[in-house]
Amino acid sequence: MSMEDSQQCEQMAAANEKTSDYYRTKNIPNRFDNPTWFKGYGGKPEHPMYKTTSNTIGQKNPSVHTMPTQFYCRSQKFTEHLGTCGMYKNNSFNTALDQSQV
Repeated sequence: MSMEDSQQCEQMAAANEKTSDYYRTKNIPNRFDNPTWFKGYGGKPEHPMYKTTSNTIGQKNPSVHTMPTQFYCRSQKFTEHLGTCGMYKNNSFNTALDQSQV
């Protein structure tokens, strides 16, 4: 078996892995239980002088070992309230001098 064949076998096995197969999970959505659903990783090539650690980490595809094992959703009460009444607008008196555009 060649090196390429073994890599393809590993990729196919990884495609069927679930987070719950390896870790005890609690209340996680399906997207966290199936990390192979996430697409679009790889990123653009960047100049070596400006290479960052964040970009290096972000280029890696998620795996079952990097997915969260617990999920607690938050209430949308505040956001729903803003949607009905609108965002705050400051209508106070402006005392600053206008700056010249020239």
